[in-house]
Parts: sequence; structure tokens; C-alpha cells
Amino acid sequence: MSRTTKLALAGSVAAALSLAAAPSFAQSSDMEKCYGVALAGENDCAAGPGTTCAGTSTVDYQGNAWSLVPAGTCETIETPLGPGSLSEIQRPA
Repeated sequence: MSRTTKLALAGSVAAALSLAAAPSFAQSSDMEKCYGVALAGENDCAAGPGTTCAGTSTVDYQGNAWSLVPAGTCETIETPLGPGSLSEIQRPA
């Protein structure tokens, strides 16, 4: 994983963690749902089969699990399986 990818992923996780301290931030237009970028157990909430809420994704970069990221950054986040997406995506199992 490249340094840029690691930094982008770390930023995504940091943004998601900050939501616990400021629930109103989750409603902000400064954030968007980004599918396929969360590590296993680090997704933000339900997105389909295999996820019921935060922390329930079972594999890294699960295509139907999302994390909140700063608006406009989702599709620039690169993972080993490809970029993030604003909608659910198919990922290899």
C-alpha cells in the first residue's frame, strides 16, 4: 500500500472516529458516504448484507460497507482493490 493510500485511509478513519465526539458533524455536508474503503470492522454503519451497523464489515474494502469521509475525497481514495465509490460496488470475496 502506498504512503498516499495509507494517509488517505488514516484520514478517513480519523474523520470517522471524530463523529463519536460530535454527532452533529455526521449530518454536515462536509462529509459523504464512501463505499469500499473501510478496513474490516471499521465501517461506519449498515450498507447491505453482511453489515448491520458500525464495525460489522467482515473484510477489508468490503464493497457494501461505507465510511464517512470529507466531501469530494471518496473517489480519490485508492485501496488495493481500487478506488472508493459513492455507491455500493462489487468487490471480490
